[in-house]
Amino acid sequence: MSIRPVKRIVHAQPTMEGAGVRLQRAFGFGDTSEFDPFLLLDDFRNDRPDDYLAGFPWHPHRGIETITYVLAGSVEHGDSLGNRGSLGDGDVQWMTAGRGILHQEMPKGDAHGRMHGFQLWANLPASLKMTTPRYQDVTASDIPTVVEDDGTRVRVICGDFWGRTGPIDGVAADPRYLDVSVPPGVTRRLPVETPRHAFAYVFAGAGSFRDASAPRPVKTELVDATGSPGVETVGNRSLVLFDGGDEIVVRAGGKGIRFLLVSGQPIQEPVAWQGPIVMNTQTELHQAFTELRQGTFIKD
Repeated sequence: MSIRPVKRIVHAQPTMEGAGVRLQRAFGFGDTSEFDPFLLLDDFRNDRPDDYLAGFPWHPHRGIETITYVLAGSVEHGDSLGNRGSLGDGDVQWMTAGRGILHQEMPKGDAHGRMHGFQLWANLPASLKMTTPRYQDVTASDIPTVVEDDGTRVRVICGDFWGRTGPIDGVAADPRYLDVSVPPGVTRRLPVETPRHAFAYVFAGAGSFRDASAPRPVKTELVDATGSPGVETVGNRSLVLFDGGDEIVVRAGGKGIRFLLVSGQPIQEPVAWQGPIVMNTQTELHQAFTELRQGTFIKD
């Protein structure tokens, strides 16, 4: 087995989207070749309703898949095809926009006004850019959880892991999407197939991710009250981008660590991207926006 070295650490940056939603962006709208097939990851975590209630009113998507994972509060959604629904704590929606869809997402806080969730964008290969749109709505109770003897817990949202299979299927990049919790002081090895690009996004606690050659954790930001004295750890809202290998190693700090572990097969195709539409060429991108203006964006 070869441990994946840590390629670099990315700290999520504050940004504003939709009608004025304040969120943290881990990556997106730049050169995302290192994350291929993934394009963007947003952490929309807030306990101030004024910072998220305006939501994401009607907007288009084409050529991508959007994955919404809700941890607290809810997200009400609707689209131009007549679909309506609501995502609650622990629920997931995997939307394949394909040839085009108009939809809206309106977050609502819990009883204490808190809202927390993630949205990940995955690219579609050229052969599926104009596929028929579809949804995979998954409730929290349908997502399998694996619990190991050391207390490590893994929710398997998509892909196969430790003998369990996530409920999301038929996704182009054959991704694996895991919600991993490791108890305080525990060191855990987690497999990741060699051909895949992979990253971990830490959203609770802290810990260290070791590589094959480092006798101690890879140097990142210092986080108080975690790990052993002098040990540098990766903390909240930090993304760890891994290099090649077939497993990662994580050691949880004194308060444990919880993170998303996401991997997928690179598509390795040209990307032409503007706002919510991602195609392969500028000509295709121009055509999509022309159809939006002419009212022919939604196909039968």
